Amino acid sequence: MPEPIRLAFVGIDHPHGAHWRATLENLRDRATITAIVPGYGGGLTSLEERFVEVPRFATVDEAIARGDFEAAVVCLPNNEGPAALVKLIDAGKHVLSEKPAGATAADIDAVWEAHKRRPVAFQNGYMWRYDVGANRLREMVAEGRFGKLSSVEMSFVTSDVRRRGPDHYLFDPIISGSGFLNWLGCHYLDLLPYVTGQRIVGVTARLGVFGATPTQVEDGGTVILDLSGGGLATFTGGYWLPRWAGESGWAIRGTERWVHWHPTRPQTSGVLEIHGPQPQWHAMEETFTIAVDNTSGYGGMRGVRLVADWLDAIRSGAACRNTPESTRTTLALLDAAYESSRTARRVECDLG
Repeated sequence: MPEPIRLAFVGIDHPHGAHWRATLENLRDRATITAIVPGYGGGLTSLEERFVEVPRFATVDEAIARGDFEAAVVCLPNNEGPAALVKLIDAGKHVLSEKPAGATAADIDAVWEAHKRRPVAFQNGYMWRYDVGANRLREMVAEGRFGKLSSVEMSFVTSDVRRRGPDHYLFDPIISGSGFLNWLGCHYLDLLPYVTGQRIVGVTARLGVFGATPTQVEDGGTVILDLSGGGLATFTGGYWLPRWAGESGWAIRGTERWVHWHPTRPQTSGVLEIHGPQPQWHAMEETFTIAVDNTSGYGGMRGVRLVADWLDAIRSGAACRNTPESTRTTLALLDAAYESSRTARRVECDLG
């Protein structure tokens, strides 16, 4: 394997494309872009000048046939991503896919089967699995510091549909399949079983268009999730803020402590407000602040850790924290939420 590893970048004008390329700059001694498949109708609006002489290919097939690369970062819409991933995997190329990688779990079945045939290094863009605060919570749960988990409340609200405009492909059901839950809600729904170590055994959801801008896909909603340990999790989120902005947070409650996690608090990389019992004279009250992260690129240091894990996996053969199985599981969880909302009933499942 050469050093640095040679990459194809597929999907230049993806909403996160430039951010992924900025992340790769932090690892340029380990990975370099040597092939480009623009995608998006050949769009190069966001192409950085430093890449203008990198060989370009009209299709993934052409890149595989004529390009010089061992691995690929794939940033394509849901209706194109799975087929591209299958072709790359079958060609023996290691792949890092933007999340969610497809519209439904069925979309990923072919990717999963291709990976079974050719077990290359697979990674996807669920970078919250690499967040310091998220992993602190995971360790607390695993060590039993919460006692029995009673509830997990998650929220993620961001800019409304008007910011991009209802004609953007993210709101096109033919291209994207669905809306907010698939594009953004997926982050925390993916993170829930990772943090809690529990499976999801039931889903009840109410999704729809609650804002003022009509759109063909949901702009948000609420999902109730039954945890295998007997607790309850909820997620509420949507495109509901009237400017470019976002707010999010978790509250995790157990029989022995409860924690409020503020993952995007300004001037930090997250804050954990920890509350617990009063075994002696003083109740447990602690605020744990994670130092601000000024790393450039998508997700800052989270993104760097994610890409570094993938590059390590290319060389070692180990699995990343995101796998084809976990990718499919998250989409299956979204499928259950959409089915529940559509049928107005609880959907039983066993996912995690």
